[in-house]
Amino acid sequence: MALIKSWVASANSADTPFPLNNLPYGVFSTPGTEPRCGVAIGEMILDVAACEMDGLITLDADGAFDLPFWNDVMDLGPEVWQKLRARLIELLSENAPERDAVAPHLVPQAEAEMHMPMLVAEYTDFYAGRHHATNVGTMFRGAENALPPNWLHIPIGYNGRASSVVVSGTDIIRPNGQTKAPDAEMPSFGPCKRLDIELEMGAIVGTSTVLGQPISVAKADEMIFGYVLLNDWSARDIQAWEYQPLGPFQAKAFATSISPWIVTKPALEPFRTSTPAREKDLLPYLREPGPMLYDIELGVTMAPAGKDATTIARTNYSQMYYSAAQQLAHHASSGCAMTAGDLLGSGTISGPEKSERGSLLELSWGGKEPITLDTGETRSFIEDGDTLTLTGAAKGDGYQIGFGSCTGTILPAIHFP
Repeated sequence: MALIKSWVASANSADTPFPLNNLPYGVFSTPGTEPRCGVAIGEMILDVAACEMDGLITLDADGAFDLPFWNDVMDLGPEVWQKLRARLIELLSENAPERDAVAPHLVPQAEAEMHMPMLVAEYTDFYAGRHHATNVGTMFRGAENALPPNWLHIPIGYNGRASSVVVSGTDIIRPNGQTKAPDAEMPSFGPCKRLDIELEMGAIVGTSTVLGQPISVAKADEMIFGYVLLNDWSARDIQAWEYQPLGPFQAKAFATSISPWIVTKPALEPFRTSTPAREKDLLPYLREPGPMLYDIELGVTMAPAGKDATTIARTNYSQMYYSAAQQLAHHASSGCAMTAGDLLGSGTISGPEKSERGSLLELSWGGKEPITLDTGETRSFIEDGDTLTLTGAAKGDGYQIGFGSCTGTILPAIHFP
């Protein structure tokens, strides 16, 4: 597919992450106005709440856009999602007859503040990238036992904290927690010393299921409303002490950052690709009816306080072993009810090369091989004042489908007895 031309001039550049092919959904505000739904187009935001008020866009639920979240639109289902996208393309395409009526509802992105694009109903994080799982397993259990026995059969996950999911640009306070040094008799409490990122994609569930009702992988794919970049901040030292036997808890509960724009499945459709070849056959309920992953180039930068950023990793979403649709199908396989606004983290996305590792734990090999930034400084884990930024885009013929950045700056821990 080639670039679809728009009358919004900035949307026709090969460098913009938001051409007419994309049309991602977000929530924005401007000085003196309340947060409401908007659509990114080039350097602008289309105020769809204002378009709805003027009768340019109509949905089955009046006022669905004049809200600080997209959940009400999600609830209307895939047919309405398709109609909405078609109407947006009609309004913004090169020769749109209603251009003059739409133009007053464009707001420069530079003048807007972005907010959480949806109410997160529940948050589940997976451990579904094979290179990451192999690297971490090798560090702690040796190469022969790197993957747990169940890893090649199911997408492993845990239930996280929806209350801790924040939009890009939100500062992250270094967490406190309980840790124990290998040679210490007793644990201690204090700020995390091995703070890390996890480069992930987040899938947003757009429709609900009934308690007790499993779904197929194909049905799960239909239910996904869109995707965001996701940084699952991790306190590695806290995690090492607490995770046996039930898995992550406080080490993951303090913050998860997402990018502000929800990129929908139709925008990503030209970039579908298959998961890797299986070492072991999956059970029938997890088998994919077709390509379920996407070719999305991803990157991570780190910038010490007041200094330029260094790219520390580049990888691709196509490296995942399990797709979001498989993760969702497995999540519902027990009869677990899924809800519009559920967020599924893919798990850390790493590739086979060192430069493709999506966490500092892997990049520094547990702190034994610190990385050197372009500024000359070294890092094994994140220090106070560091800003970490995730980026992602699917590259097409003369255009790209971008997500906006997913950024967070680390502030010092809050000390208390």
